[in-house]
Amino acid sequence: MKFFNYSTVLLAFLCSVAVSAQEPVQVTVTEDTDAPVISKHIYGHFSEHLGRCIYGGLYVGEESMVPNTAGVRNDIIEALKELKIPNLRWPGGCFADTYHWKDGVGPKDERPTMVNRWWGGVTEDNSFGTHDFLNLCETLNAEPYLAANVGSSTVKEFTEYVEYVLHQGGSPMAEWRKENGREEPWDVKYWGVGNEMWGCGGNMTAEHYADVYRQYATFMTDWTNSDGLFRIASGANVDDYHWTEVLMRDVPKHLIEGVALHSYSFVEWNEKGSSIDYSEEQYFSTMKTALKMDTLVTKHSAIMDKYDPNNTIALVVDEWGGWYDVMEGTNPGFLYQQNTMRDAMIAGTSLNIFNNHARRVKMANLAQTVNVLQAVVLTEDEKMLLTPTYHVLKMYNVHQDAKLLPVNFDSPTYNFEGEELPAISISASKTDAGEVNVSMVNIDAHKSHTVEINLGDMDVKDFSGTILSSEDLQDHNTFDQPEKITPKELKKVKYRKGVLEVVLPPFSVLVVTGK
Repeated sequence: MKFFNYSTVLLAFLCSVAVSAQEPVQVTVTEDTDAPVISKHIYGHFSEHLGRCIYGGLYVGEESMVPNTAGVRNDIIEALKELKIPNLRWPGGCFADTYHWKDGVGPKDERPTMVNRWWGGVTEDNSFGTHDFLNLCETLNAEPYLAANVGSSTVKEFTEYVEYVLHQGGSPMAEWRKENGREEPWDVKYWGVGNEMWGCGGNMTAEHYADVYRQYATFMTDWTNSDGLFRIASGANVDDYHWTEVLMRDVPKHLIEGVALHSYSFVEWNEKGSSIDYSEEQYFSTMKTALKMDTLVTKHSAIMDKYDPNNTIALVVDEWGGWYDVMEGTNPGFLYQQNTMRDAMIAGTSLNIFNNHARRVKMANLAQTVNVLQAVVLTEDEKMLLTPTYHVLKMYNVHQDAKLLPVNFDSPTYNFEGEELPAISISASKTDAGEVNVSMVNIDAHKSHTVEINLGDMDVKDFSGTILSSEDLQDHNTFDQPEKITPKELKKVKYRKGVLEVVLPPFSVLVVTGK
């Protein structure tokens, strides 16, 4: 005989009635001829010499039993191709300002070792260097973004790096490159002039770094930047608006193409908590920091608008993502963490923010690609899995280089212990082929929301959708269950008289495409 707890049943019934009684979220999507294109480079990635991101992650060596191409895992190459990653930032991060590029070229057995003092104090053999990285980018059809050493380097070392990579021939560095097996130069457009100069890059003031930046940027190319370099200044830490103000005020516009911004999502910086065993309170706190990205981008953009009203300098969010305590039993300096539906929420909302700020945000880089922080890929010996974050970025790649469609709506709130956050996040775009794509996130841990999207007179009819959801907020893929969380086809897409209706379950990500 079954016994029912009638109070529980009644509560469930009343909750279901309340949910069904909620008014649908009304969303208007419009076309604006002045709207920007969402740069594909917003969907960039970041691979630092940190933990098992490079060694034991991307790079296993040519002698490995794991199938590889020039030492790089074939399964990761295929996964990143499927993701359509547009650019990849390397070698750091903090590591960049202790890395001397000449140690990573030439015969591998003659390269000196180095101690990675920032991340675990491990000794690296420099077997993965510039040739390996740039050749990998060619394989991936991704543009390389070289974060070059300013903190412990010299202008001469920096400019020789540019010459080694870019010069056709007839110069000492170009001839050395040829001796090392690369006849033609690589096409490297994006260059980071140092990293986190306010911290691990040298603990500089904004005023001092502005002068240092001017010096380095001057010698990277000629009077008119005929090399077409995209020079990215080390930018602000989160809400350090003074840093952005100084760079925009003190650096001549002909010396700079981008200003960086770093901001991570976490519970509390000194008490980050577990990446898998977290409470709703910790989830809510993490999403609060994630959603602050909109305020950060808005305020830094406003400063840039003051000095650059013609929008010639890009805001580059080249480090973003979730940051928690490392998995139990792993090296604290390796920053290895799992990836749950919480991370899918961070990814979906952050990308919607970047899309909607596409006028100023021209590049962003998720930290990091493999085995570190909010990784899209995790590996364990020969095994590999794709994380919920991977699936969100793949679902969203329909926005790459599509024209932004402005959206207007009032979000319902996600309430927790007297605080509230907007539950719904949306961005939309239209491709050159006329496809309309709408990406939506519901961060609410409990409530579903019906969303009605008015597309007006846009000539789209055939709709399909993909949804990422799971039963528990803490769900994640493991090497025993690598496909526990995977995108599913959206079975119910209602469209009538220009209005699209979908249901967003709790903590879910949904992308709808109309043709």
